Amino acid sequence: MWIPTEHEKYGVVIASFRGTVPYGLSLEIGDTVQILEKCDGWYRGFALKNPNVKGIFPSSYVHLKNACVKNKGQFEMVIPTEDSVITEMTSTLRDWGTMWKQLYVRNEGDLFHRLWHIMNEILDLRRQVLVGHLTHDRMKDVKRHITARLDWGNEQLGLDLVPRKEYAMVDPEDISITELYRLMEHRHRKKDTPVQASNHHLFVQMKSLMCSNLGEELEVIFSLFDSKENRPISERFFLRLNRNGLPKAPDKPERHCSLFVDLGSSELRRDIYITVHIIRIGRMGAGEKKNACSVQYRRPFGCAVLSIADLLTGETKDDLILKVYMCNTESEWYQIHENIIKKLNARYNLTGSNAGLAVSLQLLHGDIEQIRREYSSVFSHGVSITRKLGFSNIIMPGEMRNDLYITIERGEFEKGGKSVARNVEVTMFIVESSGQILKDFISFGSGEPPASEYHSFVLYHNNSPRWSELLKLPIPVDKFRGAHIRFEFRHCSTKEKGEKKLFGFSFVPLMQEDGRTLPDGTHELIVHKCEENTNLQDTTRYLKLPFSKGILLGNNHQAIKATKESFWITSFLCSTKLTQNGDMLDLLKWRTHPDKITGCLSKIKEIDGSEIVKFLQDTLDTLFGILDENSQKYGSKVFDSLVHIINLLQDSKFHHFKPVMDTYIESHFAGALAYRDLIKVLKWYVDRITEAERQEHIQEVLKAQEYIFKYIVQSRRLFSLATGGQNEEEFRCCIQELLMSVRFFLSQESKGSGALSQSQAVFLSSFPAVYSELLKLFDVREVANLVQDTLGSLPTIVHVDDSLQAVKLQCIGKTVESQLYTNPDSRYILLPVVLHHLHMHLQEQKDLIMCARILSNVFCLIKKNSSEKSVLEEIDVIVASLLDILLRTILEITSRPQPSSSAMRLQFQDVTGEFVACLLSLLRQMTDRHYQQLLDSFNTKEELRDFLLQIFTVFRILIRPEMFPKDWTVMRLVANNVIITTVLYLSDALRKNFLNENFDYKIWDSYFYLAVIFINQLCLQLEMFTPSKKKKVLEKYGDMRVTMGCEIFSMWQNLGEHKLHFIPALIGPFLEVTLIPQPDLRNVMIPIFHDMMDWEQRRSGNFKQVEAKLIDKLDSLMSEGKGDETYRELFNSILLKKIERETWRESGVSLIATVTRLMERLLDYRDCMKMGEVDGKKIGCTVSLLNFYKTELNKEEMYIRYIHKLYDLHLKAQNFTEAAYTLLLYDELLEWSDRPLREFLTYPMQTEWQRKEHLHLAIIQNFDRGKCWENGIILCRKIAEQYESYYDYRNLSKMRMMEASLYDKIMDQQRLEPEFFRVGFYGKKFPFFLRNKEFVCRGHDYERLEAFQQRMLNEFPHAIAMQHANQPDETIFQAEAQYLQIYAVTPIPESQEVLQREGVPDNIKSFYKVNHIWKFRYDRPFHKGTKDKENEFKSLWVERTSLYLVQSLPGISRWFEVEKREVVEMSPLENAIEVLENKNQQLKTLISQCQTRQMQNINPLTMCLNGVIDAAVNGGVSRYQEAFFVKEYILSHPEDGEKIARLRELMLEQAQILEFGLAVHEKFVPQDMRPLHKKLVDQFFVMKSSLGIQEFSACIQASPVHFPNGSPRVCRNSAPASMSPDGTRVIPRRSPLSYPAVNRYSSSSLSSQASAEVSNITGQSESSDEVFNMQPSPSTSSLSSTHSASPNVTSSAPSSARASPLLSDKHKHSRENSCLSPRERPCSAIYPTPVEPSQRLLFNHIGEGALPRSDPNLSAPEKAVNPTPSSWSLDSGKEAKNMSDSGKIISPPVPPRPTQTASPARHTTSVSPSPAGRSPLKGSVQSFTPSPVEYHSPGLISNSPVLSGSYSSGISSLSRCSTSETSGFENQVNEQSAPGPSYGGPEEPGRKESKTPPPYSVYERTLRRPVPLPHSLSIPVTAEPPALPPKPLAARPGHLENGTRRTEPGPRPRPLPRKVSQL
Repeated sequence: MWIPTEHEKYGVVIASFRGTVPYGLSLEIGDTVQILEKCDGWYRGFALKNPNVKGIFPSSYVHLKNACVKNKGQFEMVIPTEDSVITEMTSTLRDWGTMWKQLYVRNEGDLFHRLWHIMNEILDLRRQVLVGHLTHDRMKDVKRHITARLDWGNEQLGLDLVPRKEYAMVDPEDISITELYRLMEHRHRKKDTPVQASNHHLFVQMKSLMCSNLGEELEVIFSLFDSKENRPISERFFLRLNRNGLPKAPDKPERHCSLFVDLGSSELRRDIYITVHIIRIGRMGAGEKKNACSVQYRRPFGCAVLSIADLLTGETKDDLILKVYMCNTESEWYQIHENIIKKLNARYNLTGSNAGLAVSLQLLHGDIEQIRREYSSVFSHGVSITRKLGFSNIIMPGEMRNDLYITIERGEFEKGGKSVARNVEVTMFIVESSGQILKDFISFGSGEPPASEYHSFVLYHNNSPRWSELLKLPIPVDKFRGAHIRFEFRHCSTKEKGEKKLFGFSFVPLMQEDGRTLPDGTHELIVHKCEENTNLQDTTRYLKLPFSKGILLGNNHQAIKATKESFWITSFLCSTKLTQNGDMLDLLKWRTHPDKITGCLSKIKEIDGSEIVKFLQDTLDTLFGILDENSQKYGSKVFDSLVHIINLLQDSKFHHFKPVMDTYIESHFAGALAYRDLIKVLKWYVDRITEAERQEHIQEVLKAQEYIFKYIVQSRRLFSLATGGQNEEEFRCCIQELLMSVRFFLSQESKGSGALSQSQAVFLSSFPAVYSELLKLFDVREVANLVQDTLGSLPTIVHVDDSLQAVKLQCIGKTVESQLYTNPDSRYILLPVVLHHLHMHLQEQKDLIMCARILSNVFCLIKKNSSEKSVLEEIDVIVASLLDILLRTILEITSRPQPSSSAMRLQFQDVTGEFVACLLSLLRQMTDRHYQQLLDSFNTKEELRDFLLQIFTVFRILIRPEMFPKDWTVMRLVANNVIITTVLYLSDALRKNFLNENFDYKIWDSYFYLAVIFINQLCLQLEMFTPSKKKKVLEKYGDMRVTMGCEIFSMWQNLGEHKLHFIPALIGPFLEVTLIPQPDLRNVMIPIFHDMMDWEQRRSGNFKQVEAKLIDKLDSLMSEGKGDETYRELFNSILLKKIERETWRESGVSLIATVTRLMERLLDYRDCMKMGEVDGKKIGCTVSLLNFYKTELNKEEMYIRYIHKLYDLHLKAQNFTEAAYTLLLYDELLEWSDRPLREFLTYPMQTEWQRKEHLHLAIIQNFDRGKCWENGIILCRKIAEQYESYYDYRNLSKMRMMEASLYDKIMDQQRLEPEFFRVGFYGKKFPFFLRNKEFVCRGHDYERLEAFQQRMLNEFPHAIAMQHANQPDETIFQAEAQYLQIYAVTPIPESQEVLQREGVPDNIKSFYKVNHIWKFRYDRPFHKGTKDKENEFKSLWVERTSLYLVQSLPGISRWFEVEKREVVEMSPLENAIEVLENKNQQLKTLISQCQTRQMQNINPLTMCLNGVIDAAVNGGVSRYQEAFFVKEYILSHPEDGEKIARLRELMLEQAQILEFGLAVHEKFVPQDMRPLHKKLVDQFFVMKSSLGIQEFSACIQASPVHFPNGSPRVCRNSAPASMSPDGTRVIPRRSPLSYPAVNRYSSSSLSSQASAEVSNITGQSESSDEVFNMQPSPSTSSLSSTHSASPNVTSSAPSSARASPLLSDKHKHSRENSCLSPRERPCSAIYPTPVEPSQRLLFNHIGEGALPRSDPNLSAPEKAVNPTPSSWSLDSGKEAKNMSDSGKIISPPVPPRPTQTASPARHTTSVSPSPAGRSPLKGSVQSFTPSPVEYHSPGLISNSPVLSGSYSSGISSLSRCSTSETSGFENQVNEQSAPGPSYGGPEEPGRKESKTPPPYSVYERTLRRPVPLPHSLSIPVTAEPPALPPKPLAARPGHLENGTRRTEPGPRPRPLPRKVSQL
């Protein structure tokens, strides 16, 4: 049975449990669980991370922990009773864990690893705390480390700052808000501004001396040297090295490591150096023989220096190698370091052995204790401490030092009868009074233990040696008296014996007879001569002698002349026990000289402060002893001396001696009667303040009043103890009188002179320190009243001295901080005075920082939960006095501009924050009664209104994000809790006082505005918090947004008809609130919109305003990331339900639907914009939204905004053409007018003309960058017209030049033709604007199908690529997935006029092939019926699909939706015809290129010939014969007779071309390929025989021959000649191979640059079975292409395969007829009548008409019956005759030609001057202008040269869509006309006419079609060269309109061919 648990309430999971049992709860190791019930080894409960899921788990899986339970029962809360630091650590590590993994995912490796180390450290520290074996101090230390690391991690991860008190987290509910603010501020400052360490330490470790020839031991001496003052500033660090240059005692780190301590910040500068002196121990000369002398001397070796500033750059621990220098002369040794520093190179050089000193140096920062903690390993191993010379900056009491520093400076010695100077060595001893030598008190430096004697180094042959060696003598005080130092001088012989001969000595006593020590400074000592054997043990023999020349001079002693030798030392005493000051000694010994007391007391001010503090207690005893002796005589003097000493302790150097004085007062002071004299003298001074002129001394007295009162109080207590409390009343009266004098002096106003106010300021600054002393003798209330009276006497006039005002406030501040104020009784007495002064200052806005501090302290004392009566009364007083002024102050300081300097800004923020904390504290303390009293205190409604407006404004300021630092969530939540509580109180006042007739819009608006921004605060959006943080917030405060939302709804309902005032103003704010993802809040707030619609409907009969505002705000809010799909559904459902019964339901439903659809698009747009890079999805989404605003919502401003967003996206993606089209949308909206336009987006305020001009220029620039120069030209002209109309010739000139440059670019620069791809987006998972739609996309440069497909899959990573081109079924449409169907499509240019015109350069044509494209197509091969395995061509059909777009490409997007699709099927025969046409065209192109030597390599031609001939021999073309030329097929398809004839004609034509190609090939084939050529020739004959061709002459009528071969200019004027394969001109009468003059199939698929490459590929693939063998395979069988499509995705050929060939192979028009427009062409068999309407529909997608070809050498009848459209035809007459005989073609009569033609030379483009050839003048054809229907006949279509290329499909050959290139011949002049637009089919015009031109078109809107070419680009009619051409259209013949229309029945048209290649 399950029993509720009593004690087992809380535990931690120690093993993971899967919860596989019934009702099992799945748990992971480390989870914390709350246990509810238990039963037989099982617990029931829940994991704290997910309290909603309850279940059972084994008790053995849980480790129980102690916990306390709150609210026992159903809603009990369990709180673990562990250390709060442990709790925080656990929860923080859990939060970090998930974030840490995210760091890895985001690739933030550095932080990932650092955080990992920190987490491990915290876990280690946590273990230490949990074990519980730490000492109290260690525990504190561990907690400090833990919290420091927690704070660091929180800061790095952007988590909240945690307020802490003594390392434990603080509950904000348990402390006042001001205290919370201070804790937060303290932690924030600590985090932001690390405190600069004032103490620094230098760690030195000696590694080795690297030297080539050492062999001797060394001494190394480190010290710090100040080059500015030229003196050492530290003691020395001394260490010894062995003969190898390594430390002698490596096992003792303290011997070779040292810490130079207590360096101030001022000493870390460039001119402080580390100096290293090296002394060798050995022979006198470094090169002497080893046995020359056995005695060791100290000799100079070298010196190295390093500036300490070099260490500041980094904390490097790498070893430094210091160069060691030696002086040139030994006498300079004492200053070698100075010479190196000053770089006096002449005085030193590198040591001969080129030595280097390896040392490790590191600067450490912080006080010494901190260093000991942080670098414990250094101290644990051992390190010697090297101190600064003398006392440190701050002298600590209890510091015991008695160090005498002696510097051996120099000596002056005589030769002593020798010829050379001496080698002098100084030996030093310390001798005590008994004559014994003191052992071990000479310290050479910190690394070496003290020694008993010292030997100086020896300078060779130097009678004036200078040593400058510093020694420290730490002699005990008791040894000092009577001791002296003796110096012995010896000459060191360099002879073999190496004797040291004594020749003199000096001495100096350490203490003088009067008790003073040896004064600091340099002393010149007398050198007393002596013999070597002189016994100096008996000190009495020489102590009576004079020791210093200074003393001799003073005593005029005659012996001075006898001493020529001198010895100089410098001494410096650093002692806390001994003094060198005589005045100090006189004062301390006052009893021995009573007559000198007055003098001693006067001189006390002249004694150095350090001397006084050293003997502080003795001095104070002396002073009070003198006072007791004779208070009348010395009272004033003693008082002054006491004041001097007290003020001395204010100095920062002696500040630490205050505790010494405090201890003295408490424990040693014994002046029981002193209080009377002290009070008397103090009162005397205070009374004199107002009259005294000089107040400096009085101010000194007032400054010292704290300690004077301490002495008074202590003295009185001693007196009371001694006398049992006598004279108590008298003492009280004295104090009262003293304070009355003070009050009088304080109440005086300073007139003129500021001295009095300065004295008042001095008194006030030290007065609060007296309170605690008075409390020792008086009752709290008494002291409070005394203080209140004293502070109340201050002058209240505001304009008194500002400095005094500040001090007054500081005094108030100290009062509030004092012990006196903490007592509730005294606080109630003092509070009015404090508030009075604060109110005055706040009113004047002065000293705000101090005011804020005082207020904070006031509120810190009022605890949150204290409900004592006294506290409530205090709150009453504060509310009445300060609430209003506090609100005004916050408003004032937040409205000021923030200071620029960072320090001032921090201060400004501090002040604002403190005032805010005070206000919040006050409001939190207020109860219902306080609020009621406050609201009742307003006399009029205006006052209440002003107050409410003011407090609402302040609350809005408090909510601002910048009010607190971003990681202060704790503080923000507390503030919000206070605000919402206050607002709930105040909303009642609003309802009661400002509704109905008293309605006030401003105050209600302020209320709603506050409520909205309150709900929208970032810190209240709980959805963004971690689960643990969210749980904590909800437990403590609940969801404050819902509370405020309910309050808004309630207040809104109260408004009644006043709601109309807030419509539509509040729609936006309320909409913003509803977008917050909080279901309860949404349910409360969304119904308000229904209410608004209802009231608006009542007012104006519609809700247009509501709709407009909703739409405007939705856009801006959703683009900020607000709202989601759930909101859209909720908005829709709630409002639809609400309006069900309304009379205006229909219009309401319409509004809701519009808004919902807008939300769909905005959500899609936002989701797309979250992606990093610009992709098609972003652009497509923006286009969708932009069109929605334009078409459905008609929101022009939003439309323009999205135009610019789209423009920016295009620029970012470098879609410059699309960017230009996008900007055109805005340009279209503007007119060339002077209407002023406001500032908008990035546009300044300007006229409409200026903005349109700016746009034009930007668009032109983008068209230029996108290489869409033709469009740029049109815009250049438009803007040029404007400049011309304004006579702005300067800009007109620039524009014309720009236009010209664009023309140049068209001709000079290459443009790549892009690929086009059809993309289908199927499935419900796609965004709304893509779902189940198909688009055509314009690819990037060089982008092929595979790359495009990969890009699309990257943009839609969850999409599945469909592997077929069939239309998907409904299941795919409705699938919950994403399917992509992608294949390439071929563009069908809308206007063929430019593409068909001869002589137009390919650079120009390339633009029209891929621009302004509405229509695209692709082909899909399939088998109909049974497939013949032997010959698949019999059943191979092609399905051709045409796609029509909603807008032409390129446009405002790279892709547009498909508006319409049409499908036709091509029969196998039609397919075969198209394949052969394309192959023939390819062969012609390659032959022409080879013939004109444009081909660098003949291989492409070789491969192509080989592919065709080989395939033909092995079954290629023969397959067609087998399929279509057999009797069965002809009988079963009688309607295909003409097509079969056409196929036969093409096959014969191919043989003809091949023969000519072989002739050309023979001419150019290299020697090594001759065998292949021979093989081709042999195979060709086999092929001919297979086709049944024996001899061309038999079946081909002679026709003039011409092959395109070069530039137009050569051809135009050349004599007619036929071209032989070798290029020479021959004029054969009849030839086996003679060709007509023009290239019938001119379309080609090779760009000029890529032709060779593609041809090469062509050749390679042709030889394979893939294409030209025409083997049965679905992907290749119907193809003329060199490449087959991918089996999965059918695609078009690449752009390089669509461009034009390099050579001029476009001689389409070799006769006069070649320039006729479709309306002007003769009617013939080539232009048969159109098919019946029933036949039209199938082909209405087919392109524009083609230019016909006619041969002037043929008679009219011949021409009429010639059905062959190819100028590469076989014998036309014969073919026509055969066909006419068989009844296939009925040829109409031909009208006569026009007579007005140009000269024959221009028309005879045939190069064969056949005598039979007629002049074109003779047989003129009448002009022929068919109707639009007629000239789009299928006959024309079937014979169009364009059809074999430009209109071929995505599965086509290389020649599928390119148009004719530059013609070898220019067009005839007088037949050149401006052709009208042509259309794709009979129904095409209707479709196109009805289509509205796109708004971004650069063409005139009046045109039904975009003008394909600027007027100036049309090709001019030329006269005979070299004459200049006339103006365009000047020579248009007038007779062209007079032709008759002829209609004849024509053959059945064939559909366009299909292509399948993909490069």
